[in-house]
Amino acid sequence: MHFLDFEQPIIELEAKIRDLSLLDTASKEIFSLKRDVNSFLEKTYSKLSPWQIAQVARHPDRPHASNYINALIKDFQALSGDRSFADDNAIISGIGSFNNQSVMVIGQEKGFDTDSRVKHNFGMAKPEGYRKVSRLMKLADKFNMPLITFVDTAGAYPGVGAEERGQAEAIASCIQDSLEIKVPFISVIIGEGGSGGAIALASANKVLMLQNAIYSVISPEGCASILWRDNNKAELAADSLGITANFLKEKSIIEEVISEPIGGAHRDHILSIKNVEEALKNALNEIKGYTEEQLIKDRQEKFLKYGRLLK
Repeated sequence: MHFLDFEQPIIELEAKIRDLSLLDTASKEIFSLKRDVNSFLEKTYSKLSPWQIAQVARHPDRPHASNYINALIKDFQALSGDRSFADDNAIISGIGSFNNQSVMVIGQEKGFDTDSRVKHNFGMAKPEGYRKVSRLMKLADKFNMPLITFVDTAGAYPGVGAEERGQAEAIASCIQDSLEIKVPFISVIIGEGGSGGAIALASANKVLMLQNAIYSVISPEGCASILWRDNNKAELAADSLGITANFLKEKSIIEEVISEPIGGAHRDHILSIKNVEEALKNALNEIKGYTEEQLIKDRQEKFLKYGRLLK
């Protein structure tokens, strides 16, 4: 497992556990050490700084969009392409069944290893990715299917080709489409929610956010580079940006904080996915009685209030 800087004491404890597991007479010692590990994790994760939460949000072992889709969406059928230029592997999408109801599901996928990260462009979508999202939002609207999105991106891809193909317009159009569809729309921020690249998939009726996820107009490193011309001040920037789930819930930017297992979602995928499943069920039930007009009005009013909510 990959350990973060503030988790270093666990490395020694788990090394001792591995060594003792080779002995038949060390069960009491192993139990005691495991208790120490859990105690350390519980104490540490109960008081993480915003910068530490950003590191957890980016942990390579966290469940990704594909994990949630594979576990929660039955009979998933992938849908690809923007019908204009190309497909974009940073966006995985399709139709399936959730809680015995047909849904459209869209997720930003970062990948798990070098090959898959390159394939999915580290979760950074290009214009064709956002145009694919727009197409599938309209398809969900046409067939009256609730929309579920899983957000996990550092931001939209900033390459020259992407800009030449209209990256800003594609994101803006995607946000506009998300505000106009007449079906229930739930978004879950599972890792990073970076800038407009995240908002395009998160302008929802209900925005849920995992406890150690982040959601921000810019990364702490990017903010530090602009304000102080020094990305080593990313920790200071993280403190100032208000990127954490609890802060955003307090400001009414999101509707719910989803609890993570002790030590973060990367330590227990099964429990993390179960927690997200329950939160999704509850969120869909809360808005299932909304009229089409209520769904649209709710989304648009919330989106337009973002700046005022953060004052």
